[in-house]
Amino acid sequence: MNLFFYGILIIIILSFILSFIFIVNQETAVIIERMGKFHSIRYAGLNFKIPIIDQIESKLTLKIQQLDIIVDTKTKDNVFIKVKISIQFKVIKDKVYEAFYKLDNPHSQINSYIFDVVRAEVPKMKLDDVFERKNHIAIVVRRELEESILEYGYSIIKTLVTDIDPDEQVKLAMNRINTAEREKVAAAYKAESERIKIIAKAQAESESKRLQGKGTADQRREITKGILDSVEVLNNVGINSQEASALIVVTQHYDTLQSIGSKSNTNLVLIPNSPESANEMLNNMITSLNISNKIIESSKKKEKNK
Repeated sequence: MNLFFYGILIIIILSFILSFIFIVNQETAVIIERMGKFHSIRYAGLNFKIPIIDQIESKLTLKIQQLDIIVDTKTKDNVFIKVKISIQFKVIKDKVYEAFYKLDNPHSQINSYIFDVVRAEVPKMKLDDVFERKNHIAIVVRRELEESILEYGYSIIKTLVTDIDPDEQVKLAMNRINTAEREKVAAAYKAESERIKIIAKAQAESESKRLQGKGTADQRREITKGILDSVEVLNNVGINSQEASALIVVTQHYDTLQSIGSKSNTNLVLIPNSPESANEMLNNMITSLNISNKIIESSKKKEKNK
């Protein structure tokens, strides 16, 4: 019984001693009231108080807190939107007294300040400006809010406009406008691409025809030179120009017939004619060759003169 009694006594004494001691966590401030009146503020670590006389009235965190608020408002062009504001704030360590005793409900009162600022600022802007000037809205809210609540022991760390949500019908209309603009740009790019293709194709065809014409001209020039060389060779063996031309024409005629007849999928139609017709054709061909000779000789003389 004596041991039990002493045990109970020791527990009572320890409890009484421990009632003098309390521990405050890191980044926390404790409000101590003595007999119902503010006495002191205690910070992290081991602290002492008088039991019964001193009471722990409240604990305030000194950590950064975040408050998310959605404000319903209207823009200058009469579009109803919801603006989500995120406020990061904290209790100033040297103003714990003001933070606890001057504001009864800090979150509610900060809400009221934010609603007042946003509803005063957003109606000055059109919807597109609200999206483009989110940072401006955040800066205005922070400036106005910081000036208002600094005296109550709170500091604004950062203000963010995290979301702007217009009415559903407005969003659908904006999406349609965006789609139409993108289709317009896509059509312009497609038209430009088609134009480039047409120009490139025309340039390619032009170059092809130019090269084809040059090739044909070169071919005819070489053929004419060959004929002239042949006539010159025949002249050297005593055959005059007219006879040489006739011989060359007849030779080419038979070479042509042989070339046509060497292919199995070709047909040759010989139109009936008289010996005089053949002779007339030969004379015409000879005349043409003579004219060609004169043209070539004239060209050579011009080149020499140059």
